Amino acid sequence: MDHPTAPVLTLSTGPLRSGPELPFQPSLQRDGAGPLAAQLAQQLRTAIQAGRLPQGTALPSSRSLASQLGVARGTVVEAYSELTLEGYLGSRGGSRTTVQAARLPAPVTAPLAPGWLPDTLPVPTDAPLAGTLDFRLGQPTLQTLDRRAWQRSWQHAARQLPPNDYGDPAGEQELRAALAAYLGRSRGLPARPEQLIVTGGAVQGIGLIARGLVRPGDRVTIENPGYRLARTALAESGAELLSVPVDQDGLVVEQLPAARLVYVTPSHQYPLAVRMSAARRLALLAWAEQHDALIIEDDYDSEYRYGAPPLPTLASLDRSGRVLYLGTLSKVLTPALRLGYLMASPALLPALLRQKVLADSGSAWPVQVAVTHLLQQGDLDRHIRRTRRHYRMLSALLHQQLAPLAPLARLGGIEAGLHACLHLSAPLKAQQIAAVCLERGVRVSTLDSYTQGPAPQALLLGYGGLTVRELLEGAAVVVWAVRQAAGLLPSQA
Repeated sequence: MDHPTAPVLTLSTGPLRSGPELPFQPSLQRDGAGPLAAQLAQQLRTAIQAGRLPQGTALPSSRSLASQLGVARGTVVEAYSELTLEGYLGSRGGSRTTVQAARLPAPVTAPLAPGWLPDTLPVPTDAPLAGTLDFRLGQPTLQTLDRRAWQRSWQHAARQLPPNDYGDPAGEQELRAALAAYLGRSRGLPARPEQLIVTGGAVQGIGLIARGLVRPGDRVTIENPGYRLARTALAESGAELLSVPVDQDGLVVEQLPAARLVYVTPSHQYPLAVRMSAARRLALLAWAEQHDALIIEDDYDSEYRYGAPPLPTLASLDRSGRVLYLGTLSKVLTPALRLGYLMASPALLPALLRQKVLADSGSAWPVQVAVTHLLQQGDLDRHIRRTRRHYRMLSALLHQQLAPLAPLARLGGIEAGLHACLHLSAPLKAQQIAAVCLERGVRVSTLDSYTQGPAPQALLLGYGGLTVRELLEGAAVVVWAVRQAAGLLPSQA
């Protein structure tokens, strides 16, 4: 069987003679802009694509062009050869090299036709704002991290050869066993390794559930106000989203309609920072039984309580396999790890694992090995104890600094988690106060972007990632802005 051969550029080796010239002067840089042959090839390629060298144009001989440019003949030979292999140039026998490719079509400037792209929801972002003191939600501290333990865990991973396949999409067996033991001692959960899927964080876990267990048109209920990324992930499944209010005891279960699934953050509601009462938890489980529904329990920062008695997780109270339990290491270590976990009943795991395979075929192996080492050596438990003391101190300090605002404002959710909610008395407006704070270099959030419909007037204060000095400075600005909005201070400090 004959095989096609690549085109070969035949270059004249005769004496230098006058001939065709390029309609432009190539500009070759000798100061690290890349090999000269590659530069020449790219400039000729661009000229052909733009129509400056039309099809059939004869090019100078390699000797002539090399002399013109002051480069070795081999540089031009290499550039011509590269373009010949790409189909831009050609020659027959000892004839001159000519342009073989036609000019490329002009770039299409018209946008895609309306309706070509599927309808998508905007992805909520909370990027840091440069030059500001930022009360961002969900930002943990690295001040208390034991760097030697951290480095040991990564060195342990680096000493091991990685597998030569994708591995178990559910996650490394050792990590799932370590996570199951961790959930047992920290949350009282009778977790088994085979019930766990290692995820890229809580949002990926929500996405696996949405794509694996929710059908287009299914009714899904979410907290209002609530976690924006959860809303987006669930909406992408084509579900009909229904918002249910939250009060001081958590999700108002009495207002839940019949639905296939409900998403809740019972340990530290996001973003109002309240805890779901024990009575509400039992009522929610009863609702799920009555309507044959599933519950997503996002337990995102339950490791942090400051004097508040622990409440049982919904998953630990579940007797019928209806609770899908989400956890993450984003708050106890860093969001940069992109590692979390999802616990589900055996009946639900196949559909979730299928979505995990489609998403990424499994979480990053080095991260799993390093985190396993942190868990097995007790380093993660020690880190959590250190950070709990640190956050308890910050929480008490924030409460102390904002106490003078009573009765203008009331701080809620301070007994757990990494953020608190400053509820404002009428007629104070949260957005106006947030704008004044930002003018003075301090960023705080309001509930507007978390709420469907009119938002309660409150400021969200994430303090986990702040130093003591930053917290004191930021709290002073918040106090000043609230008092100024209430007419107790002049408009300028």
